[in-house]
Amino acid sequence: MLVVDDDRKTADLYAEFPDGYAVSTAYSGAEALEILDDTVDVVLLDRRMPTMTGDDVLRSIRERDLGCRVVMVTAADPDLDVLELPFDDYLVKPVSPDRLRDAVSQMYVRNGCDDTLQELFATASKMATVESKMSLADLESSQTYAALGAEFDRLRAEVEARDAERDTYVEFTDEKLRSLLG
Repeated sequence: MLVVDDDRKTADLYAEFPDGYAVSTAYSGAEALEILDDTVDVVLLDRRMPTMTGDDVLRSIRERDLGCRVVMVTAADPDLDVLELPFDDYLVKPVSPDRLRDAVSQMYVRNGCDDTLQELFATASKMATVESKMSLADLESSQTYAALGAEFDRLRAEVEARDAERDTYVEFTDEKLRSLLG
């Protein structure tokens, strides 16, 4: 696991939370990109950093196709702009040790899922993130949010159809997904 935050105290504190994982720490986006390779399974990434933002680091991670899960851990309240970012989960500081441990644990579970299921969970996380911070009127007027909702429905139908063919059908109701997302 890699913790990336320009605030050394915060980065070091977060590196102590997840029990049982090998943890590296980077105090800048550039340092994170030097450390990152295919051995990193989970990244805890601050969004607001000088020189190279967490958004830029996240895009670089995805361009490099490292296959790791990325949790944005930031003081930046989410807005509709986060819907464009390819993160797996989004936590707003301050984050309790238990919530951080849960998020890391969920990311390790997601690493064992196929790409479609990972994408379904990431899409559900994005929707839950903005739903928790924005008004219904703002969400209903957003074409980006509507497109994400349509993508969620497509992914859910694909997973359910695939699993039905394998006789491993699990219906992904909104309640089921919320419980899986924590």
